[in-house]
Amino acid sequence: MKEVRDHARELMKGFCRVCPVCNGKACASEVPGMGGLGTGSSFFNNMKALEMVRLRLRLVHDAVQPDTATSLLGMDLAMPVLAAPIGGVSFNMGGKISEEDYIDAVLAGCKEKGIVGCTGDGVPDFIHEAGNAALVKFGGIPFIKPWESDELFTKIDKAAAAGATIFGMDLDAAGLVTLRKMGRPVAPKSLDQLKEIVERTPGKFILKGVMTVEDARLAVEAGVDAIVVSNHGGRVLDYAQGTAEVLPSIAVAVNGDMEVIVDGGIRTGVDVLKMLALGADAVMIGRPFSIAAVGGLAEGVGKYLDQLRGELEQAMVLTGCKSVADINERVLA
Repeated sequence: MKEVRDHARELMKGFCRVCPVCNGKACASEVPGMGGLGTGSSFFNNMKALEMVRLRLRLVHDAVQPDTATSLLGMDLAMPVLAAPIGGVSFNMGGKISEEDYIDAVLAGCKEKGIVGCTGDGVPDFIHEAGNAALVKFGGIPFIKPWESDELFTKIDKAAAAGATIFGMDLDAAGLVTLRKMGRPVAPKSLDQLKEIVERTPGKFILKGVMTVEDARLAVEAGVDAIVVSNHGGRVLDYAQGTAEVLPSIAVAVNGDMEVIVDGGIRTGVDVLKMLALGADAVMIGRPFSIAAVGGLAEGVGKYLDQLRGELEQAMVLTGCKSVADINERVLA
């Protein structure tokens, strides 16, 4: 991973410093790029909220070889992790590799290690086109922006033609005013609009960008299959809460009516365990996957996942968890 990260640092120069600790401080306000919007406080808040979670060290037990496998939305996963939908290599990551090579690396690396990667959307069109081509080859979950026009349904249909059976919408991109200036506006969705989207989607539907109990309950009412507790990596609203702050109340409110995924500041296997203990069924990870893919393509993604799984297994041993199902609030201090 050191070699992968060193190579990524060279290729992403001017866009991402590949810091020893990816906390958003060095890249605050660098959007485009990999930083957080404005002051960067939303990025920081993701990190701080997760850092504040403390774990109980337990060693009198028989959880010697923990099982990290789980199921999510009917998928069998080697561990409760998805690669988040991130695109735009040319303007966010330096453009030293192509969009096609990037998304192929993410999805192929995930598939090889028994998890699933997600594809992104945006302007220009080559972002979703490269994503759909990768879906055909490796499978995955396409995430489509909350377009105002029929573009949303057109892109859902294209993703379905590429073989997708689970679809996502990153509603947390609704504030990207740059897209409106390009003539491709995105917008929040009413409950009725959300119901229509779910009904017209030919498969299971994930709503990304839920940060309140109110929105979580509305997602249940709309028939959504899963939500992602996310503030878009701190890239859309300055001074937003950290995801680990709001996750517990959202998980309680949902009460098993849908599956709960979370992203934001997750870097290590210990972070994965923390989020599961706070109520998530699985996590999404963004920036570390981008660094691994740029620095080492599919092999780099695989190396990162090997590291992540080893860290998760170690954390499970040290908190007395034989399986993912054992990870709950009892491991929290």
